[in-house]
Amino acid sequence: MKKVLLVWVVICLAATAWATDESKNKATERVQAAAAVLNEIQGAPDQGMPEEVLASAECVAVVPTMLNGGFIVGARYGRGVASCRTPKGWSAPAFFSVEGGSFGFQIGAQAVDLVMLIMNDDGMHKLLTSKFKLGADASVAAGPVGRHASADTDWKLRAQILSYSRARGVFAGVALDGAVVRQDKDSTREFYGHMVSTKASLGGATAAPQTAYPFLETLAKWAKEAAK
Repeated sequence: MKKVLLVWVVICLAATAWATDESKNKATERVQAAAAVLNEIQGAPDQGMPEEVLASAECVAVVPTMLNGGFIVGARYGRGVASCRTPKGWSAPAFFSVEGGSFGFQIGAQAVDLVMLIMNDDGMHKLLTSKFKLGADASVAAGPVGRHASADTDWKLRAQILSYSRARGVFAGVALDGAVVRQDKDSTREFYGHMVSTKASLGGATAAPQTAYPFLETLAKWAKEAAK
């Protein structure tokens, strides 16, 4: 009986460890996917985020594969990762989810890559909170597209957050009014091994683990290119 009990204990511990590793892999894969999205978008000639806009962004948030379902009205949900500028470079990543909201295009069920650029301190302070609503708590607008922003665009005055989406290879600015952004606590625990507040990670108080480097190095690369 004791042997049987011991076997069950070992099996349960192994299953728990496997589940934990799988969860960590999912969070890490999201970081890697966010880096890939940025590389693909900014690597496309004349179809990325304008260098002037990216160079001015305080934070960058990426949701690789956000689900947009339904016709006219549908469920929308995605999990993403964000980082902000600090005196020491780009911050440790913060994990968040985006739910609901209007995308400005509502036809068909599809998955989109979503990018949000937080353009000023007010927008950054909203991102540091555990939950806020785009369009209500923080102003949001579709961002300009192209290697350089046109001289007549007013992106500096338009919103605290500029948003973009990529679906089926088409990259464009997109409205996100009504979407709720909140901290993804499960992914945060999975990635760091314990709870880390959004303020601690994005504010620079938390050290970035090596698994965050693909995203942070990609951000640093494109931010440096944009600042030239």
